[in-house]
Amino acid sequence: MLTNVATLVYDGVAPFELGVLCEAFGIDRRDEGVPSLDFAVCGPVVGAVPTTMGFSINVDRGLDRLEEADLIAVPAMPRGGIVPDGVVTALRRAHERGARILSVCSGAFTLGAAGLLDGRDCTTHWRYTEELARRFPLARVVPEVLYVDSGDVVTSAGSAAGLDAALHVWRQEYGAAVASAVARRMVVPPQREGGQAQYIVRAVPECRAETLGPVLQWIAEHLDDDLGVDALARRAHMSSRTFARRFRDETGTTPHSWVTAQRVQAAEELLERSDASVDRIAAEVGFGNAATLRHHFTRVRGVSPQQYRRQFAC
Repeated sequence: MLTNVATLVYDGVAPFELGVLCEAFGIDRRDEGVPSLDFAVCGPVVGAVPTTMGFSINVDRGLDRLEEADLIAVPAMPRGGIVPDGVVTALRRAHERGARILSVCSGAFTLGAAGLLDGRDCTTHWRYTEELARRFPLARVVPEVLYVDSGDVVTSAGSAAGLDAALHVWRQEYGAAVASAVARRMVVPPQREGGQAQYIVRAVPECRAETLGPVLQWIAEHLDDDLGVDALARRAHMSSRTFARRFRDETGTTPHSWVTAQRVQAAEELLERSDASVDRIAAEVGFGNAATLRHHFTRVRGVSPQQYRRQFAC
């Protein structure tokens, strides 16, 4: 269980991405039912550490702090600079003893320097994926996705994707209700699947188009309805082909994938907060029957609904 988080910084850290990690793991949210974590910022230099924005931050813990962390988070760091030897050694040692490592944006380059990306799927900000693949040819770089969970190493793209990855870790450790409470405090969506696109490619439209926001809200409130492309296209007053194309343009994923993710998330919350049967939950969230729910839930979460309930039921 996640109880101890250390965020690693050295010269040239990006303060915004550092702030993302502090916000995700360092705030006391016990009044909202969120477990409190032992959180610290540490680095190879104790004292003033320069940031990319021209000011310094004060770091009062050294690399020995990594030795007790369950999770080590690395914010965006200089891509071209030399990673301090002590950092490489400390990261390798922590990983070998079983600590989980999470990077945000160009923090993946620090992980690559430590050899932690060799032979595994990973990602970084879309502007740097080619450079990451070139610098670390043994890494399997997955371009454009929000984050990649390789088990003991989680890599994420830009700032917002770092929040997505952090919420993913919260969800894995403490369940959907806790992750949703953290997201609500930060006023961000409680879940975006890692495989969604980092950025949305928008062609110049022939005419001004309305957002799909109202349709997405309607879907979330009517998960047990027919949510096939044809039905949703009719609700959006579009042809099925136009709707499917615009949906991907605006969300970065397909209607089927987005609907499935919403249904799995709703099932998570019901498994945690109610004693309803799996069959009843399946019907309520639109999967129809327990077998279909088990198939999608296990594929997305890696555990069955029953196992999830045993782990996270309130």
